[in-house]
Amino acid sequence: MEGLIIKNISNDYVILSNGRTYLCKPRGKFRYHGLSPLVGDVVDFDDKEKYLLKIHERKNCLVRPSVSNVDQAIIVASVKNPDLDTYLLDKLLTVVSYHRISPIICFTKLDLLDSDEREQLKNYISYYQKQGYSVVTNQNIDKFSALLEGKITVLAGQSGAGKSSLLNRISPELNLKTNEISYALNRGKHTTRHTELYSVLGGYVVDTPGFSSVDFRGIEKISIRDNMNEMFHYLEYCKYRDCMHIKEDGCFVKNLVEKGEILKSRYENYLHFILEKEEEKR
Repeated sequence: MEGLIIKNISNDYVILSNGRTYLCKPRGKFRYHGLSPLVGDVVDFDDKEKYLLKIHERKNCLVRPSVSNVDQAIIVASVKNPDLDTYLLDKLLTVVSYHRISPIICFTKLDLLDSDEREQLKNYISYYQKQGYSVVTNQNIDKFSALLEGKITVLAGQSGAGKSSLLNRISPELNLKTNEISYALNRGKHTTRHTELYSVLGGYVVDTPGFSSVDFRGIEKISIRDNMNEMFHYLEYCKYRDCMHIKEDGCFVKNLVEKGEILKSRYENYLHFILEKEEEKR
């Protein structure tokens, strides 16, 4: 039979097929060939012996979280309590783009901002939209819900940003666990313990732990550049076709940063990402 892995705990996999679920284990050959089934995999399985037999070809996969065949990633970013973390936001945008997953930014907790902070957030939203990123807020739940229809979506972002709360608003029957913010640490407490696909609006949503710990493992410096929209789109105007926008003369990107047309935080984060890769190789 053919089915979809919707949940994994330890070495047990829950497979959905024709409206029924089956609890299966992988055959030893997967370990022998160095293959690990992932949530999101389309698989063949023996419904009587309860064994996984074959993993169908994936269109993409992530190691952390361990999930495959994702259509889009909604990056949930709190703007207050915890404060907006542009470093993590830009990192997640870059990594999911590299894995051919469409990124969407969802800002939350706008009600906690004062008037000056709201104006600053408007500038962020306008900038990211100008660079080609889709942006929504948790205040427009209908628009957020429409994004989920018929898609496999992974929710990413800092703990305490409100990922589980968003899902509970859309599908209260999920009753996902949430936890109050640890004010002393200005971050949330992890509440999600395993990777699972939840059926929502004709699609699936992955509520998963660990995505805030994503890194650039396996991604080269040039791919970091090419998966940050403005670093790639303005490359053709640089003096050198292989410009990395760091020390090169005639760099169009650095010129735009000086003019304020590229967010200083975006450029500084990009430099940190490149440095992170260089330190990783040392």
